[in-house]
Amino acid sequence: MENNFEEIAIQGVEGSFHHIAARLYSGNNNQVVKGFDDFEGLALDVVYKNNIGLMAIENSLVGSLMDNYRVLNKYDIHIIGEVFLRIEQNLLGLAGASLSTLKEVHSHPMALAQCAEFFHHYPQIRLVETEDTAKSAAAIAHKKDEKIAAIASSLASEIYTLPILAKSIETHKQNYTRFLVISNQAPHEPARKASLSFTLKHEPGSLHKFLKKALDNDLNLTKIQSTPVIGEPWRYRFFVDLVSESNLTHEALISTLSDDVESLSILGIYEPGEHFTA
Repeated sequence: MENNFEEIAIQGVEGSFHHIAARLYSGNNNQVVKGFDDFEGLALDVVYKNNIGLMAIENSLVGSLMDNYRVLNKYDIHIIGEVFLRIEQNLLGLAGASLSTLKEVHSHPMALAQCAEFFHHYPQIRLVETEDTAKSAAAIAHKKDEKIAAIASSLASEIYTLPILAKSIETHKQNYTRFLVISNQAPHEPARKASLSFTLKHEPGSLHKFLKKALDNDLNLTKIQSTPVIGEPWRYRFFVDLVSESNLTHEALISTLSDDVESLSILGIYEPGEHFTA
């Protein structure tokens, strides 16, 4: 797969898992990325500067990133692709550092949790929460303290010239994150996967009717997620992913599914993503 993008907006910095996913999606190991501290800033860049962006939406261990569904619904964003990345966590430190001499390890809370079992064998090491895995690696490279290490990706090891002290230290090896590729321009080509957002009518069995309609039209439901409708207590917006053996179009989906919902939005039509290992 090769997609030519001058720049891809990501959450985080160079060496992050978003950066790896962006390189894999574009097929370019030298892919330029533009980092943002949060997903809101990433979305605004995509909407107003016509950039392509890459945004995590769910993880196989911890589930959905709920606030990112809000971002998808808030802005005029179109999903144009996806990437599944197996998350491999590595212990990075300065040259000369070792597990026996380390006093602290810094990383994002999720990365620390994913590697907790490994550190049970090293009780002398204090785990310190930070905002980002790759930023932690950059800080370690800058501080030059051999007693402090970071948990981050192999790409962060390359970028910040930090040797890998211990490789693949995550407890669960089948740990995948799904990233959405987003744009402010909807692709015109039909494809086999669609992401939808909808609210339901106040009628008994309304969700069942929607799901049955999808089943009757050979649409395989691969994901369903609900979020509260802000300002309307006990009302929910549903997000679903549907996959078909044949190509889907915006017009056909609206025609097929709109009768049984109150409102329906097609967030994107794209090809099912590839699965990669970092």
